Amino acid sequence: MSQTIGNLKRQIEGATDLQSVVRTMKAMAASEIVQFESSVRALADYSRTVELALSVCLRAADVKNLQQKPLPVGVQPRVAAIVFGSDQGLVGQFNTVICDEAIGALSSVPGEQMIWSVGERVHACLADTDSQLVGGFHVPSTVKAIAPLVGEILIEYERQTENHPATQLFVFHNRPKAGALYEPVSQRLLPLDETWRRQRSEMPWPTKNLPQVLGNDLQTMRKLTGEYLFVSMFRACAESLASENASRLAAMQRADKNIEELLETLTSSFHRQRQANIDEELFDVVSGFEALQR
Repeated sequence: MSQTIGNLKRQIEGATDLQSVVRTMKAMAASEIVQFESSVRALADYSRTVELALSVCLRAADVKNLQQKPLPVGVQPRVAAIVFGSDQGLVGQFNTVICDEAIGALSSVPGEQMIWSVGERVHACLADTDSQLVGGFHVPSTVKAIAPLVGEILIEYERQTENHPATQLFVFHNRPKAGALYEPVSQRLLPLDETWRRQRSEMPWPTKNLPQVLGNDLQTMRKLTGEYLFVSMFRACAESLASENASRLAAMQRADKNIEELLETLTSSFHRQRQANIDEELFDVVSGFEALQR
């Protein structure tokens, strides 16, 4: 009986220590969510400025020079994709969901495919399929590390597609969703098709005075297009990180609840065993006293 009580006591102590670790991870995940969601909100104003500048350039630029040139005869189209996942576990189906979204969307796009993964977990998930992985990147742990990562991705993309200017570029990531943890989303960033140009050129200017582009409008537009790609990648990465930490926070909340229930069960069992042990000792004392009386 004493051994059973000792085992229960050790289990309670172990569960208590584990609960403290889980609650620490909950606090860290909640803090990370606030950090990345704040960066997305802060990026909205800059993104709006870039899109307004693009709208001015599109109004002033020669449409013929912006149209995509057809591929030469015999040249196969190419498709590039960036899939944002996680480097760490305790995120449930986070990587599986975005992996399935990417595979399903790319299956209907013709052409030679190149896929870069951001995160070791999603890289392993994509490796289990027939995806044509050409590289991978580590997931940034802070907001400050997102910008260098995006720069590396764009440099690698330009290097791989230097001789294929018409390569399509897709981005896949999880986005936080109201009423749910996250949802998988995809976006085609390149090439900038007619629909994209028309939507940007029709954006209303916030004032009555429409600005003019000084110098070479096409060169200015190329610079702004680079900023548009950077902002889009940065937002995708930040939203993916916010979704990852939201998934981890939900997992830690479930673990905390399970540990709390386990502690209640262990504590109840400990008290019952301890009371049974006391009752047994009292019974022995009373039996001995009665024997002495006889």
